[in-house]
Amino acid sequence: MQHAVVFGAGMVGSVIAEDLLQSGFRVTIADKSTSALGRIAERSNGKIAIKETDCSDQGAIATLASEADIVFGALPSWLGLGALETVINCGKSYCDISFMSEDPRKFDALAKEKGVTCIVDFGVAPGMSHLLCAHASYLLDTCERLDIVVGGLPIERNWPWEYKAPFSPRDVIEEYIRPARFVEHGKIVTREALSECVLMDLPGVGTLEAFNSDGLRTLCDTLDVPFMKERTLRYPGHTELMRVLRAGGFFANEPITVGDQQISPIDVTAKILIDGWKYEQGEADLTVMRVEAEGTLGEEQVLLYWDLLDYYDAEKDQSSMARTTAFPATAMGRMLADGTIDMPGVHPPETFGCEEKIVARLLAELEERDIQFAKTIESIR
Repeated sequence: MQHAVVFGAGMVGSVIAEDLLQSGFRVTIADKSTSALGRIAERSNGKIAIKETDCSDQGAIATLASEADIVFGALPSWLGLGALETVINCGKSYCDISFMSEDPRKFDALAKEKGVTCIVDFGVAPGMSHLLCAHASYLLDTCERLDIVVGGLPIERNWPWEYKAPFSPRDVIEEYIRPARFVEHGKIVTREALSECVLMDLPGVGTLEAFNSDGLRTLCDTLDVPFMKERTLRYPGHTELMRVLRAGGFFANEPITVGDQQISPIDVTAKILIDGWKYEQGEADLTVMRVEAEGTLGEEQVLLYWDLLDYYDAEKDQSSMARTTAFPATAMGRMLADGTIDMPGVHPPETFGCEEKIVARLLAELEERDIQFAKTIESIR
């Protein structure tokens, strides 16, 4: 029985651990939160081993990673890069969903030297979004445009935020302040985050707003497509509220003096939003995404797209965002573990878009877990 170690016991990490257990792995999950670990131990009837661990301590990461056959990362963004380097140095293959701001490919040469395969950013978006973009580019004779729209939302809208987050609020705030990189006419351009907000009608959801966000990441330089962009979806009104907070300085990193203390406004805001954006036990959410490609097949101009609309799993008490993020990672991890994927280096999701067997197995495993990417192709001329 292979041993999988999961770093991060939040909503996504816990679902990764549970899915691996169901797949026949011996699973250990590590986090500093005793309450999160206790919940996992209870849900698994003690079948998932728990380790109270400071995941910012690279020595602790190394100790646990060294005991594993395969390692999974579900840590906050600011811990992702350090954990990746440590796991590589331990000589272990890694599947990670941490939305780190740094480029993880900086450790590609190290991973090749150690002979380990690391798949990064493999959740829903980034993750499935990037793989499907690459797959569309592979399927079409020419690909002229790629467009991703994606969002995770509570089904019940509540004032004032009209939003909740299944992971660290700090990571969400970073999305609201980091400039968005797009590709236009084959060149990388930047737009202000939260800018160019437009309304979109999506089947099964209704009207949402879409704003510019920095979700393309590695796609900016891995795919040769002249126009690419990614936008985040929220309920109407949320974007303007976030723009007000940003303009008011609530997302600023520079410390300010309050009394005799130096305090970073973004840290205070994130601390407040931990409660304001926290999902209650059993609270239902949804994940909606469209990955759209325009190009040619033969002499025909076509639109090729995949739609995802997923909901909270009440029977298993698993949020949609956790499911749609965790299951792509576990599917790829199983392919690492059984040798289907053996490509030393650090690879973003789009690496595998032209690998038909990997794409087919990934989509099949997701369908087994009731996550379906509905594919449509339409002639537009």
